[in-house]
Amino acid sequence: MSITGPGSVTAMNIAAVTNMNNQLNQLSEELSTGDASQTYSGLGSQAGVALSLNAQLSAITGYTAAATTAGTTLGLAQSILTQLGDSSTAVQQSLGNQGAFSLDNNGQTSTQASAATELDQILSVLNTQVGGNYLFSGNAVNQPAVASTNEILNGNGAQAGLTQVISEREQADEGTSGMGRLTVGGSGANVTLSQDGSPFGFQLSSVNSTLTGATVSGPSGSPPTISVALGSNPNAGDTIQYNLTLPDGSSQTISLQATTTSPPGTGQFTIGANANATAANLQTALTGAITTLAQTQLPAASAMAAANDFFNNDPPLRVSGTPATSMSLVAGTSANTVSWYTGGNSSSPQQTVTAQIGPSTTIAYGLQANEPAISSLIASVAVLATTTYSASNPNAQASYQALSNKVATNLSSPSGTQSIDDIEANLANAQTEITSANSLNTQTQTTLQGMLQNIEGVNQDQLGEQILTLQNSLSASLSVTARLAQESLVNFLSPSSG
Repeated sequence: MSITGPGSVTAMNIAAVTNMNNQLNQLSEELSTGDASQTYSGLGSQAGVALSLNAQLSAITGYTAAATTAGTTLGLAQSILTQLGDSSTAVQQSLGNQGAFSLDNNGQTSTQASAATELDQILSVLNTQVGGNYLFSGNAVNQPAVASTNEILNGNGAQAGLTQVISEREQADEGTSGMGRLTVGGSGANVTLSQDGSPFGFQLSSVNSTLTGATVSGPSGSPPTISVALGSNPNAGDTIQYNLTLPDGSSQTISLQATTTSPPGTGQFTIGANANATAANLQTALTGAITTLAQTQLPAASAMAAANDFFNNDPPLRVSGTPATSMSLVAGTSANTVSWYTGGNSSSPQQTVTAQIGPSTTIAYGLQANEPAISSLIASVAVLATTTYSASNPNAQASYQALSNKVATNLSSPSGTQSIDDIEANLANAQTEITSANSLNTQTQTTLQGMLQNIEGVNQDQLGEQILTLQNSLSASLSVTARLAQESLVNFLSPSSG
């Protein structure tokens, strides 16, 4: 039989005390950190799950950061679009509340001076930056979206600006005869109206006639011609209408009525002694009507067409050769024409900037200053701001009014065209997606953190009870060990009595 002495028992107790002390230290560390283990290996079979949960939580943090950045950008973009809309409204109101026609020393009205101020503001906000990136430059975020107001209007060295492009287009549309590239001709009882085959000036659209005994045809041939053959004198009150298309795509009708009055009134031609004399009178009336349109409606339409060529084409379009005799438009080059838009080009502007804001949610929120609604706004305000008139021109007021009407129409965003509101609506959809994604991310984050806490975390109450129990056990063990350490064989030997 083996006998375990006090020394052996003491050694065992000391080992137990050491073990309990190590457990106490570990439990104390868990209590202070809140973590069940400082390493994944300490989690045992749950380590892989913990790693996966942490990866998902890290991804959600990234989604939230991306959503925050996108949300800030979208908020500023909406603010700028609102400013653009306000500028459009301001110009429209100014056009609608004009007083008497009056030109300043620059040959412009006060409304045009106001438009120049609005244009400068529009171009300025389009070069807004967010975090060092240009907001309206599409994917070319390091480049300004637009050139300066002065460059756009007045050019830069050999590069023509809008003012020069408008001037060249007006010369081309007017032609050498001042009749918008139309020619009135004919002989005997025949009257012809022909265009020169160029894209400039008036384009013949159609003709309508109630002239008794007349044969009317066209426009046909090359170049297109409308022909009127008077088989006899028309009756008083009979009319003929020439329908024309202007450079900006708008329409004008010249309506002439036969009358026995001589001289005839505006919009009339006198019935002569015979068909030949009447035809001559029709030619005279037609020439006068075309000349009037060429000095009033045509310059306004020409300026609008030039602005469209400049702002809504990439590269801008220019009149080729000598303007008054030119027969075509050509693309401008970087050497001879200012590029007003200097950002990146994409057929899908919104897709140029994207952000992943959730595991399966990506939003697109790119913007380009050359989007149709924005470029149309700039073109309309710019053409008003840069056109000038001569106080000595008797047709200046009529021409200015024609331009005002065209600008007001364009600023009202005609049906079928993109509007600033359309762009705002697209961005609003992206903002809604951000809100939804943030809500879902928050819910998912809470769930994942709960799952992770169950694996990596500790129960504070339970841990406290374990520590208290261990401390009590440790205290008792230390006491027993201490007493055993004082025991020896001598203590068990009683003194012998005599």
